[in-house]
Amino acid sequence: MRPLIKAPCETLQVEEGAVLAHLAEIDVLVTLAFTSAMGKAAGPRLKLVQLPAAGLDRIDRAALPAGVLLANAYGHETAIAEFIMGAMLMLGRNVVRLDADLRVGIWPAPWSPGKPRLPLAAELAGKTLGILGYGHIGRALARRAHAFDMEILAIRRDLSGGRDDLAGVGGPDRLDEVLARADYLAITLSLNDSTRGLIGRRELALMKASAFLVNVARAEIVDETALYDALASGRLAGAALDVWYRYPQDNSPTWPADRPFHELPNVLMTPHMSGSTQGTVQSRAALVASNIDRIARGEKPLNLVR
Repeated sequence: MRPLIKAPCETLQVEEGAVLAHLAEIDVLVTLAFTSAMGKAAGPRLKLVQLPAAGLDRIDRAALPAGVLLANAYGHETAIAEFIMGAMLMLGRNVVRLDADLRVGIWPAPWSPGKPRLPLAAELAGKTLGILGYGHIGRALARRAHAFDMEILAIRRDLSGGRDDLAGVGGPDRLDEVLARADYLAITLSLNDSTRGLIGRRELALMKASAFLVNVARAEIVDETALYDALASGRLAGAALDVWYRYPQDNSPTWPADRPFHELPNVLMTPHMSGSTQGTVQSRAALVASNIDRIARGEKPLNLVR
């Protein structure tokens, strides 16, 4: 990122735990977290707290000193939308199970006489995609799903931005309808007090038994036990999970949840990397560098968080 910054400046790279000692002397803090201790240690020079990502769940906004701006960075919508499309294709075609079986020499009928014939795979064309959270990611996903001839239903909290012709966009009051109609459900919401635990046992029971769930937002939006039970019992056909209920604290092996999702053959598991692409990194670095330049020129940064 440093070569992208045009303004003359000094940069300092430190671990999160060591940043307190330097906060009194900086103008822009690029960080994924901001705590009350950091707010108290900040000096009068601090003008901008810049996230190199979109999520705000590790930002204590009440701790921001008066007058300090907060901005985040997107640029991950293409990467995540492509991931969701790929996950839906893999789930509908049962790629996880087929890959695991073939690695140990197991072939289904008709290749192996006497073996049960697998159900025919689903096509995305003609299926209904429900999108919970119609922001940057949701809109990018809708454009791609539209090209696959899917019907699209979406929910967003704020409808003031208007609707588009790619999705039937409604407010949170339409949640039950979207859950009941969706063949695929993509969760792209931000985590906050109103979305934590939004999808629980009641909501999962509204979904078709043939439906698939894809969560690329935050695990806590979906009740862990309710989701595991629905998948283990076959009440839900499958899920692709990129976000988790537990994360490593050190280099030792870490199961990503209290429930054994890793034992379920109908779950595609990835380690919170749906947005990790070259395009995402380049886009975010360019935005962060641009905002540093804007602060140096006394201009308003981009992507300010309201």
